[in-house]
Amino acid sequence: MLLVWFYGVMVVGAVSRSVYQIATEFDRAPLAYTLSAVAGVVYGFITYSLVRGGETARRAAQVCCAAELAGVLIVGTWTVLEPSAFPDATVWSKYGMGYVFIPVLLPLSALYWLRRNRADDGDNRGGDGITP
Repeated sequence: MLLVWFYGVMVVGAVSRSVYQIATEFDRAPLAYTLSAVAGVVYGFITYSLVRGGETARRAAQVCCAAELAGVLIVGTWTVLEPSAFPDATVWSKYGMGYVFIPVLLPLSALYWLRRNRADDGDNRGGDGITP
């Protein structure tokens, strides 16, 4: 339940920030604002998958969490090595420093939970979502 809550907060934060920035100052940092919007969409899909439950949703969430982690690591490293490429920060800049590093910790936590929860479920393929 905590993962769903954190992902929900990240959806609201990333989407609202990127919508505002794209609407008001897109020409200032189009790459950064577009990446923030993409992050918001990814967070939304992961949130939906965690709530939906079932094996297909679990697999989709795992793929998205792995992609999210790769994005955080790539963009985070890029912003550290080439800060001039990002005149304004993204959600994933400096590994999510502007979001208290939640963007780098969240996919790691989610991947761990998804793997552990799958092992605990055994043959249970029900669509019960986040409920035990």
